[in-house]
Amino acid sequence: MPSANQSFAQRRPGLFGLCIAVAAVILVVGVAAAVGVWSDGGIGRFPGVSSSRFGLVRIEGTITESEKTVKFLRELREDDSVKGVVLRINSPGGAFGPSQEIYMAVKKLGRVKPVVASFSAVAASGGYYAACPAGRIFSNPGTITGSIGVMSQMANVTELLQKLGVSFESLTTGRLKDAGSPFKPLTPEQRAYLEGLINDLNKQFSGDVARERKLTPEAVTAIADGRAMTGARAKELGLVDVLGGQEDAIDYLKEQTGLTGDVPLLKGPKKGGGLSELFSSSTRAADLKASVLSWLLSGLGDTPDGVRLP
Repeated sequence: MPSANQSFAQRRPGLFGLCIAVAAVILVVGVAAAVGVWSDGGIGRFPGVSSSRFGLVRIEGTITESEKTVKFLRELREDDSVKGVVLRINSPGGAFGPSQEIYMAVKKLGRVKPVVASFSAVAASGGYYAACPAGRIFSNPGTITGSIGVMSQMANVTELLQKLGVSFESLTTGRLKDAGSPFKPLTPEQRAYLEGLINDLNKQFSGDVARERKLTPEAVTAIADGRAMTGARAKELGLVDVLGGQEDAIDYLKEQTGLTGDVPLLKGPKKGGGLSELFSSSTRAADLKASVLSWLLSGLGDTPDGVRLP
């Protein structure tokens, strides 16, 4: 039985050890947050000390959502230490809405500070759409880009279901409500309706490209049929400005901003949760402490000393 003369550490060794661990983590995180080392490759800044740097926005893989990218673009726009931004694109495209939302965020950023795009292996369809407002686009000669167009695919499983003896009925409030259902062929009216939607989206896409790249609508319409092309061909058509890589894009950004030497890069958006999400530099100090405590204690249930967590 614990003695009253024993210290807290002797009476509650498990709880004491946990408290020490929490205190250590909070101390480390506090120091890290103060110098900004959680900026994923960026150089941290002490409060009140200005440090010029570039933002590097990664747009990678199939574009299915835009929230993180748009949030990071906004942070770069509002950060006075960021003098210019490089969009590093390696994406075959994706959903129309998110691609368009990133396009609008890039355009808004470009009104505040210089933005250049650098194409990696592929920057096609929505990947190109997101990048086209950049003030200057760099592409490798062998990059696959272009693919200006909109596509919609619908399965039709009616013959398979007939062989299985299965049928479906649709109850709708209009003839077009179930257009694209996999359980019935498209009617001529439904096909015309869906083609109208696709053509409307393609008109928005090609119109934005023509406006940002200062091309005639006719010139863009001629290639807005979904065709992909190399970076070299895209330059000939005016979709790309310079054949070069990321280093060339950064060098150009230095010329535009007057910065020299090894300019730090603030990279993002950050990928997936875990500690990188927990220690996000944008987290306020009070929330950070609560997050650390929650992360350390979550799922532990009763501690060795019988203290139940809330």
